Amino acid sequence: MRALLDIRIGTMIRANAPDPATYVRQIVGLGFESIEPFFWQTMNKDLALLAKQLREAIGDADVTIDTLGMFGNPLEDGDLDRQTLAGWEALIDNAHHFGAQTVAGFTGRVRGQPIEASLPQFKKVWGELSRRAADKGVRLAFENCAMDGNWATGDWNIAHNPDAWELMFDAVPSDNLGLEWEPCHQLVYLIDPMPQIRKWAPKFFHVHGKDATVRWDVVREHGVFGKVPFVQMRTPGFGDTDWTRVISELRLAGYVGSIDIEGWHDPVYREELEMAGQVRALDYLRQCRGGARFVANPV
Repeated sequence: MRALLDIRIGTMIRANAPDPATYVRQIVGLGFESIEPFFWQTMNKDLALLAKQLREAIGDADVTIDTLGMFGNPLEDGDLDRQTLAGWEALIDNAHHFGAQTVAGFTGRVRGQPIEASLPQFKKVWGELSRRAADKGVRLAFENCAMDGNWATGDWNIAHNPDAWELMFDAVPSDNLGLEWEPCHQLVYLIDPMPQIRKWAPKFFHVHGKDATVRWDVVREHGVFGKVPFVQMRTPGFGDTDWTRVISELRLAGYVGSIDIEGWHDPVYREELEMAGQVRALDYLRQCRGGARFVANPV
């Protein structure tokens, strides 16, 4: 069973919510094997207490908390930006309460500037955070989401392009800095995720279960910069990615960890259909992994 669950299939939960433990208690029986609690810009909880509440909500279920999320812009100096940086520090210091080995989120960005302009501040902030995390035995992972930015400008994140990864990991060459990867954001760039896995998998500390559908008919008629969206973010099982190949490549590369489904983006399976879509993604990803149960070899 251990070999099968070297890659667990889970989901994300909003830790900013008033009562995330109640949410976990409601979904824990659906079969998710891990959860990623995440905060948006502000960390608003007593983390030791939250960890205790989540463990009680999980109860006897075989559910782990591999990764914690802190999303915002820790490179800038506005009030919310400073709160995001403080949130990263708090999650690093308290990851052990959850049993988490990774804290993930955006790198931050010098707003409105090309990616290169963020590198000095990236080096300063993430050099300090990586040392803090190393002292705690914690890894830091950057999600590869552009947040509507590009190479020339943006508000949140520089870790959305493999060329930027080269610059980032050269600026701060720490073993405990890596990526929270998902194929969705590469498809948005029309990048093939498969060769990227083979090259970058040693830096994959966490994987998000999110997919995309490239609408090639829209590309041919309107291009990629027109008024009609050429790509849709999808829940796994409803998009273009061959997750059987993705998980096979992750296994071949030695990835051990979780794939936590990032919901709330699918244009179809949302609102009252949100959890139906997530459970379909759970079932689909477990099949792509090799099934829901471990079958021992005959002796």
